[in-house]
Amino acid sequence: MSQASYREIIGNGLWKQNAGVVQLLGLCPLLAISTSVVNAVSLGLATALVMAASNGAISLIRNLVPKEIRIAVFILIIAALVTAIQLAMNAYIHPLYLVLGIFIPLITTNCIVLARTEAFASKNRFLPSLVDGFVMGIGLTLVLIVLGGMRELVGRGTLFSGIDLVFGEAAKTWVWHVLPDYKGFLLAILPPGAFFGLGLLIAGKNWLDQRAAKHQTIPLVPSSSQP
Repeated sequence: MSQASYREIIGNGLWKQNAGVVQLLGLCPLLAISTSVVNAVSLGLATALVMAASNGAISLIRNLVPKEIRIAVFILIIAALVTAIQLAMNAYIHPLYLVLGIFIPLITTNCIVLARTEAFASKNRFLPSLVDGFVMGIGLTLVLIVLGGMRELVGRGTLFSGIDLVFGEAAKTWVWHVLPDYKGFLLAILPPGAFFGLGLLIAGKNWLDQRAAKHQTIPLVPSSSQP
């Protein structure tokens, strides 16, 4: 695969076909976990690792699996990878594991994971599939981070609250109190705040796309020749 093709894969994953604001897949964790930056980064990276590993594994066996049972095989592989990540988080970052709760095993049923294995990994070689899965996961993670940052900032006036769940008690001093003495806005960290925030992100992306398309279609006016 050419370098241009890899650039297209990266561009699609991060922007053109972003799972969060274009395809609107994986909205359950996107809306539920994006109450803070730490939660968003943690689940987003876990999803990206699962997507990369599952895409790579499925691309290696794509010609060996009968079409009639491919979905069941794909889900089995995804479930095994999610279980491994779940056990690792339970062992090494248990407090965060308790906060994320059911949304870690639910990565197995995340439609974006299965969609990429079916749409891309089952038809392409190992390395492009690996890149596609990881970049699609990172694209979703970036949306989670921005949405989580917006909701946390408006809802609590802080950024990186809960970082001590990952790095221990000493990390409590790493929390950014962006708005000191802020009383908070509860709606932002409740489910309606997730929908409002996601709507703003989708609108912002559409506006940027329309602006870029408008600049591309404006013809260049030749300068008048001097006598």
